[in-house]
Amino acid sequence: MHARFVRGAVRSAAVAAAVTGTLTWAPAANAQPSEPTPSTSAVAADTPAADAGSVEITTRATAGDVLPGAAFLLLDSAGQEAGRGTTDAQGKLTFPDLTPGVYRLKETASGSPLYEVVADQDVIVTPGATTRLTITDSYKAAKVLLQAKDDKTGKLLSGATVNIGTGTSTLLTVTTGAKGTASGELPVSSRKTEFWVKQVKAPAGYGLYKPSKTFTAGPGAPVTVTVTNTKAATSPKPHPSDKPTTEPTGTPSTPAGRPGSETGGAMPSAPGTATPDTDASSTASASSDGDSTPATPAGSLAHTGADATPWIAAGAGIFIVAGAVTLVAVRRRRAAESESDSNSKTN
Repeated sequence: MHARFVRGAVRSAAVAAAVTGTLTWAPAANAQPSEPTPSTSAVAADTPAADAGSVEITTRATAGDVLPGAAFLLLDSAGQEAGRGTTDAQGKLTFPDLTPGVYRLKETASGSPLYEVVADQDVIVTPGATTRLTITDSYKAAKVLLQAKDDKTGKLLSGATVNIGTGTSTLLTVTTGAKGTASGELPVSSRKTEFWVKQVKAPAGYGLYKPSKTFTAGPGAPVTVTVTNTKAATSPKPHPSDKPTTEPTGTPSTPAGRPGSETGGAMPSAPGTATPDTDASSTASASSDGDSTPATPAGSLAHTGADATPWIAAGAGIFIVAGAVTLVAVRRRRAAESESDSNSKTN
């Protein structure tokens, strides 16, 4: 009804304009009602969304205790942050309403100075399911500083190789450098772990450090280990200019066949001319005075070399004297016989 009235008024105005030549009014809007356009939000609301998933984390220590306060960051496949948070008193943390896909989980803090953070890892979120992870944080390694010293002067020594371990396992092998020190890290399994030290190579010119040595270390705590070495005993090397201080004084024996030797080199002993009386009395006197020098047995040489020379000379002198005496006696006997023969002829 209203629409018909409007159309009739438009016609009447057009006829009046044609008659009078002026236009007094014209409608500016379309009288037809417009239909509503559906919005994009309504379309999105009508589209069913994929089922979301979630990630639940539980943090524990190596011994099994829960770790509250551990901080985590969750990144989506494009590297954008999808969530972050810290574990509660029960060591739990949940990331809800996650679009299915692959995520990257990063532990940024363990919540304790005694524990290390774990390496980054991938997490797969599936539609309508909760992905549960247990994160185990290990104790921080103990920091070891090794020193090798001279046991007398305390000087730091290079070139000392030491094994460090626990039980039957060797966990660390270090060698001191130019400054006489070396450092390393030891994995620990408790708040106080006992380790042993064994030196397998001594510094040059020193003996091996053999005593048994142990020490204790805690997570992340620095500890200094010192081994001491004693200089090895060395014999002095002879100097080229050194010469013997004593000259050999031995006299070679008379060779057989030497001119004037009638017994093949052996010196005959004169009858009744053993050791001279003066020598025997001197020996007896020395013994009675308490001299510590042992007396030389008769008929034998107590020593060789220089000690035999006086005896050989004495024997030769006695032999010469005995020969001269014999020769004089023979001449006197012959002279006496000649004189006796001449007397008998005269008578």
